[in-house]
Amino acid sequence: MVELLSYLYPVTKKIKSHVNGTLEITWYNGKKLLNSKNANYSYGSLQEILKFGLKKINIHQINSVLLLGLGGGSVIQTLREEFNYQNKITAVDFDSEIIKIALEEFDLQYDIDLEIICQDALDYIQQDSTQFDLIIVDLFIDTEVPEQFLKISFWDEILKRKSTSGVLLFNASLEDSMSKKIHDVISFLRSRVYKVDVYNKVNKTNTVIIAKPV
Repeated sequence: MVELLSYLYPVTKKIKSHVNGTLEITWYNGKKLLNSKNANYSYGSLQEILKFGLKKINIHQINSVLLLGLGGGSVIQTLREEFNYQNKITAVDFDSEIIKIALEEFDLQYDIDLEIICQDALDYIQQDSTQFDLIIVDLFIDTEVPEQFLKISFWDEILKRKSTSGVLLFNASLEDSMSKKIHDVISFLRSRVYKVDVYNKVNKTNTVIIAKPV
C-alpha cells in the first residue's frame, strides 16, 4: 500500500541515530530510499555513484569484498543483482541503527554470504589482518567524510588489508575544506605504485577514486 501511495507523494519515516542524526526512510515513486539530513545514503544517487565505480573494475576477478560504510546496503544489492557477485562480502559500520535499518528495511538479513560488523572502520582495519580483493571506502556523516578517514595513516592501514592484486574504490567528499586532503591521499597511493583514476562530478556530485596496482 505504501509503495503505491509513493507514486502520488513521498512517504517518509524518521529514525534517530546517535551517529548520523535524523535518518529518513522514504518511499518515492515506488522505491525505498535511505537519506540523511542532506544526502542520499542508499538506493538513490549514491547507488548510481558506486555502480559507476564498480563498472571500472573487473568484478569477475574479485573473490572477497570489504565494504567500509554500510548505509542501507545498496552497493551490496548492486554487486549481487547487477554484477552477479556471489562471494563473501564483509561490511563494517559504526552505527548500530544503520545496521538495523539495512537488515530490517532493506532485507539484508537474507544475504547468507554477508557478514556485518558493528565497529569503527579505523579500529577494524587496525585490528583485523584479513586481506580483500576489493575494498570499498564509503564513509560519510551526512555530506562529509570524517577527517580521520582522509589521513595518510588510515590509507596506509587500508593498503595492508588489500590483497596483492586488489583494488580500492573510494567515494570521496566534495567539501572544499577536504580537497587538499583528498589530493594528499591520491598522491600517497601513487607513491605506493598504484594506478589511480579520479572521476569528478560522478552523477553530478561526488568524486570517485579507483586505485589498482601498476
